[in-house]
Amino acid sequence: MASSIGRSAARTTPLIVGWGHTAFGKLTEQSFEQLVVDAGSAALRDAGVAPGDIDLVVMGHFNAGMSPLAFPSSLALQIHEDLFGVHAMRVENACASGSAAVQTALAYLEAGLAKRVLVIGAEKMTGVAPDVVGRALLGADYEAAGTDSTTGFAGLFARVAAAYEERYGAVSDTLGLIAAKSHRLGAQNPYAHLQRDLGVEFCSTPSEKNPLVAGVLRRTDCSPVSDGAAAVVISTEPTDSAHPPVAFASWAAANDFLPASKRDPLAFAATRRAWDGALQAAGIGMSDLDLIELHDCFTIAELNLYEVLGIAPRGAGLEAVTSGTVLPGGEMPVNPSGGLKSKGHPVGATGVSQHVLAAMQLTGLFPGAQIEGAKRAAVHNMGGLAVANYVSVLEATE
Repeated sequence: MASSIGRSAARTTPLIVGWGHTAFGKLTEQSFEQLVVDAGSAALRDAGVAPGDIDLVVMGHFNAGMSPLAFPSSLALQIHEDLFGVHAMRVENACASGSAAVQTALAYLEAGLAKRVLVIGAEKMTGVAPDVVGRALLGADYEAAGTDSTTGFAGLFARVAAAYEERYGAVSDTLGLIAAKSHRLGAQNPYAHLQRDLGVEFCSTPSEKNPLVAGVLRRTDCSPVSDGAAAVVISTEPTDSAHPPVAFASWAAANDFLPASKRDPLAFAATRRAWDGALQAAGIGMSDLDLIELHDCFTIAELNLYEVLGIAPRGAGLEAVTSGTVLPGGEMPVNPSGGLKSKGHPVGATGVSQHVLAAMQLTGLFPGAQIEGAKRAAVHNMGGLAVANYVSVLEATE
């Protein structure tokens, strides 16, 4: 059986030494280029690293037709003229493009081909016709690629919800609880696109302001179309940053088959393979984690991931919410940032953003719902319907 790609815990430990993060949302006054420059510049300043000391730039960017510029890697050189000549590349792997960029950087660092890498994830999705965005996103689905759809990926995840209901019972109220959790936490996150605590009743009830989008999924069950960028500087040694670095204890990646006919809609089998690979490489179990930032593009994804990752038994994800397990202060806080659902999902930026906000948690610098005393976090990012899967385990160094 093939194994997922991942890091052996015995190798050199790369460090996140700095980060930058723009606001996520409908950023009409900021171009894609400006988002890239703002996030990358902030990360270099935070890391205390001069632009001329960067050996490689890796940019996560999905695009797929949402922007006419399909060759953006050298936009990072707009940060400073001292970046001239630095090797820069674009990495794309659907909604996991950001984490694909992070793991590309880690591979260069471990191979000894770089000592300091600037990773930027960015996407400009608003200001484009909704049908263009929908068609671009559907390019990440085997069956729907090249087609138009009124429901887009919401329709695909509505099928996941239908499969869940068929096996385990009605799911609508559970999704309402998860959406309300996400909105409550997003309201505390100054980077988030959606910063309103909408409450359980609103999130659970279809209405004119919260209409059904696809199947049982309401608008509050779906992550918004967002603009934004995030960046990290990853180094083989500490820098002059004002805060402690955050270490990569391990990472792993695994892909599933692309045709839906070859995947159980609830198994998220390659997600589980990447998850197990990362935890095993770090030499830890679930109880050793203090928080998880996971890919909740839709609330049904978060619910199913509770069970895929082992936070709750199969069919019992509701209990993880009602018991408080996945809330701040619970045994396994999930998405204290508000997640993609409320923080927003500018596709290429998402994976990098997850690493930034987890690193902030581990240094006690997150400006939202801080998990007190957090020392270890996991990041999960997926492309398509759990097709491309990336997991990182991050650890505090102080």
